[in-house]
Amino acid sequence: MSTRTTPKSGREKTVLLVETAMLTAIIVIMAFTPLGYLRIGGLELTLIMIPVLIGAVTQGPAVAAFLGGVFGVTSFIQCFMGSPLGAILAGISIPRTFIVCVVSRILAGLLCGLVFKAAAKHDQKRGWSYFAAGFSGSLFNTIFFLGLLALCFWTVQFSPEQATALGGADTVLKTVIGIALGVNAPIELVVCTLLGSAIGKGVALAVQKLR
Repeated sequence: MSTRTTPKSGREKTVLLVETAMLTAIIVIMAFTPLGYLRIGGLELTLIMIPVLIGAVTQGPAVAAFLGGVFGVTSFIQCFMGSPLGAILAGISIPRTFIVCVVSRILAGLLCGLVFKAAAKHDQKRGWSYFAAGFSGSLFNTIFFLGLLALCFWTVQFSPEQATALGGADTVLKTVIGIALGVNAPIELVVCTLLGSAIGKGVALAVQKLR
């Protein structure tokens, strides 16, 4: 029996393009409307990673990396549209801010897709692999964003006015530590994992029927 991979049919390519376009549009809409953020009291949870997770489980690492890049670009644009931390970082270095915003999300999408691809090989019933993808995608997003933020801006100190706008942290390192140890990151991880894995599995089953 031949082990060569069967080329995608025209129908499969169409489904790929249509789904990628739809997920791209969803990311853009979520990024520039309240749909991308869940606000509970003083908490602000980013939900834009969910469409990236859906792309990872339905279309693979390459599409997930592309969607992560779209997420990153929208995040970078918001640095010029009122994001307190983003505005400060862009004022210091636009290239480094671009790396923090975009590269972190590309890596998160790519590795999320790779995790799902590897997990699916050992998950015959296709159950826990979706959870693994949702968890890893959200975790990678936090790790790479905070890691690159610390790496690119670790010497930066904020003015008293900037520190007040950021909740009291007067350095980038304190900001990173505050986010990592605060309640936002863990809650965001749980929400994105549960929603991303559930919605991703549902969309994956629907896409399989279309192929």
